Amino acid sequence: MHFVRRHITVVPGGQKGGLMLRAIVITVPLIGLLLASGGASVAIAPAAPDASNIGFVLYTRSYAPGTLNARWMYANKYSGPGIATGGPKAGFAGHYHVRYFHDTGEFSDEYDLVIEKVQDAYKVSWITAGKVSAVGVGMEVEGSLAVGWRRVAD
Repeated sequence: MHFVRRHITVVPGGQKGGLMLRAIVITVPLIGLLLASGGASVAIAPAAPDASNIGFVLYTRSYAPGTLNARWMYANKYSGPGIATGGPKAGFAGHYHVRYFHDTGEFSDEYDLVIEKVQDAYKVSWITAGKVSAVGVGMEVEGSLAVGWRRVAD
């Protein structure tokens, strides 16, 4: 067996002082580099795209078979409860009729709702008068169905 003998230098103030000294020794040159760069350009992330056409809905199974309770939001401006009826007795995949309301209780929208299971995910469509109004993708999370969605442009 070989033993390696190391010498440890103790800085006044203990180990915390040593860490502080190292931090200062590293920080000072970095600040110098930053100041020396003067007007050098720095890459800045572009502004996030407008989230006005993005929504989210969380569906949970109701005690009534074939019924889902919904909690939705759209464009960070609108939100409220909803209820989807007429679906299958088990699972989320199926055809429903869904009605959404604002948090004030005022009616918002209603759609024919189609939820399709695709492997471990779900494809979701909201249909009005036979035409797809919105599309989304979802996944089961702790017994609920979480869906991100967007309206379809005309």
